[in-house]
Amino acid sequence: MRFLILTQKVDRNDPVLGFFHRWIEEFAKHCERVTVIALGVGEYNLPKNVKVFSLGKEHGISRLKYLINFYRLIWRERKNYNAVFVHMNQVYVVLGGFFWRLMRKPVGLWYVHREKTISLCIAEKLVNIIFTSTPESFQVPTKKAHYLGHGIDILDCARPQGYHEPRNEKSILCVGRLSAIKDQKTIIHACAILVREGIDITCTFVGNADTKADMVYKNKLLALVANEKLQNNIFFIDGISHAELIPFFWKSGIHVNGSPTGGLDKVVIESMAAGAIPVVANEAFRNTLGKYSERLVFDEGDADSLADYLRNLLVANDKYELRAALMDKARDNFDLAVLVKKIVTYYETSR
Repeated sequence: MRFLILTQKVDRNDPVLGFFHRWIEEFAKHCERVTVIALGVGEYNLPKNVKVFSLGKEHGISRLKYLINFYRLIWRERKNYNAVFVHMNQVYVVLGGFFWRLMRKPVGLWYVHREKTISLCIAEKLVNIIFTSTPESFQVPTKKAHYLGHGIDILDCARPQGYHEPRNEKSILCVGRLSAIKDQKTIIHACAILVREGIDITCTFVGNADTKADMVYKNKLLALVANEKLQNNIFFIDGISHAELIPFFWKSGIHVNGSPTGGLDKVVIESMAAGAIPVVANEAFRNTLGKYSERLVFDEGDADSLADYLRNLLVANDKYELRAALMDKARDNFDLAVLVKKIVTYYETSR
């Protein structure tokens, strides 16, 4: 197979999208050639059978030039690929879908998000296959969807070499963009409840405020921390690279994710693999967490509910067994190598 992969960014140091560098490496193991087109490109180190092209975002060019570069590249490289894989950005499908259909190149879309848009509905009509994590993570009615869970780099989530710090069971971690949809406010309120009870916890938020609306939300969070007098308990760290993030998982006892029900958030799976016990509001995780879900899935937006779950975990006698079981579950079911092999196999068997 010769793949054309379209994604938002190729940059192994990007705090949000850096993980996709490993996806490309894994595709390269199964393909004769991989051509990658990204909106922007930063630092990368990929196998010799991978060629990376940028639409020019890192140079600040106009959207019109993006478009011109897009059509120039998919036409110029047409003999170098016989299948198309689009990661998350359905607009690529809307722009190139008819062309790829005419060229008889099968198109697959990876999409994991609860949002339903007009462009996504159009893309659903144009693709041959849709890859997603769960039924909740693709909201457009379709018979084209295949539910594959998530793929994480298991080795990447292992204890970093030379890292020997003990895990702090009273250290809570929350990784993700600072945004109202992520509901960090409820997490802060839950921490305030515990602190008022005399429970000595810390909570670290790792993530950027990317938009003006996010920045407004971050300022509200900071004001809430000050109002609750939690400056010695709650901390904020700007987004960091994936490699820098792993030690945070290994030194934290619990990882909290307040996002509403939708697709499986990859960072939750990574926290499981690195031993930070996940506590989530997303009902889609019930199947993944299995018999542990009653202890780990709290009521969305309910600080009292979250405080109850955290309180119970902090004093649980079986937290070490629970942690080990979840680590095994993540490693057995969400290996990136297995996921990519499944994706490539779908293309091969549909030819």
